[in-house]
Amino acid sequence: MSDISLNIACVLTDRTRPLFDGRVSIEGVHLNPVPGEPEEIFRRAVREATYELTEMSMSSHMLMTAQGRAHYTAIPVFLSRAFRHSGVFVRTDRGITRPEDLKGKRIGVPEYQQTAILWMRGILRDFHGIGVADASWHTGGVVTPGLGERLSLDLPRHISVTPVPAGETLDSMLARGDLDAVISTRVPTCVDDPAKPVARLFPDYRRVEADYHRQTGFFPIMHCLAIRNDVAAAYPDLPAKLFRACVAARNLAIAEIGLVNAFRLTLPWPMAVLDDVRRLMGEDFWSYGFARNREEIATMTRYSQEDCLTQRRVAPEELFEASTLELVA
Repeated sequence: MSDISLNIACVLTDRTRPLFDGRVSIEGVHLNPVPGEPEEIFRRAVREATYELTEMSMSSHMLMTAQGRAHYTAIPVFLSRAFRHSGVFVRTDRGITRPEDLKGKRIGVPEYQQTAILWMRGILRDFHGIGVADASWHTGGVVTPGLGERLSLDLPRHISVTPVPAGETLDSMLARGDLDAVISTRVPTCVDDPAKPVARLFPDYRRVEADYHRQTGFFPIMHCLAIRNDVAAAYPDLPAKLFRACVAARNLAIAEIGLVNAFRLTLPWPMAVLDDVRRLMGEDFWSYGFARNREEIATMTRYSQEDCLTQRRVAPEELFEASTLELVA
């Protein structure tokens, strides 16, 4: 393959920085980094197919694949993973002391289709008996007004999804009591206001999330790396090269956590945290590769159908470039 130049839009993290700064290179490929925040990157990718390579919302990728209009195919590199029990915030004056108390409540979310929200709705359904129709969903920006759903949705009438009024935020509505709860990847500022009756539903969220991992084996996937279809077709050996490069970048990031001559993270005990994670989740705690993650991805496609985001159950294999399905990290 002759030298090619490709834009790659990603959040700048320890897992992507080695690709951006040249410590990990790809033979015959020059990467042009486009760092940004997920909301902006995803909106441009799904609406305009702006980037040749992009970090991609798994929920949006499932939705577009089910509709047969995906401009991208995924590589089994999961650039963002996160447990999400920490992101459920509730009014403490509404009798909400356990997840089951969310039934019948008004819940604010940034977007109905957001992957983090997909996971929490699925967890509420699977573990606490709260179905998607058992609450009303109110979409908007958390601390600044939102831009609406990045992809249009066609939901059945029994699912109540309403945008918040123009200019409003989930933070202010939760603080006033116009919402009973908010599920978000960003922390509402009212949580830190002692005058507001707002708190996390799971105050001991690290223990709850660790227990969830012990029960399921999952470390919830949020984002994948995606390659635009025309680029994948033009350079059939590129997906595998990208996979191997991303594995090398991830391995560098994990190795740096363990360096103690000069801490690479602004934390006092990074090695102790790494040891704790390995004891709970094993050496391959941030796993790449399709086979290793197939069960988790199948759970996501089930959640997407149960939430009526997709009209059919997408097979996990449909989401990924065929030549990457057998790759292992």
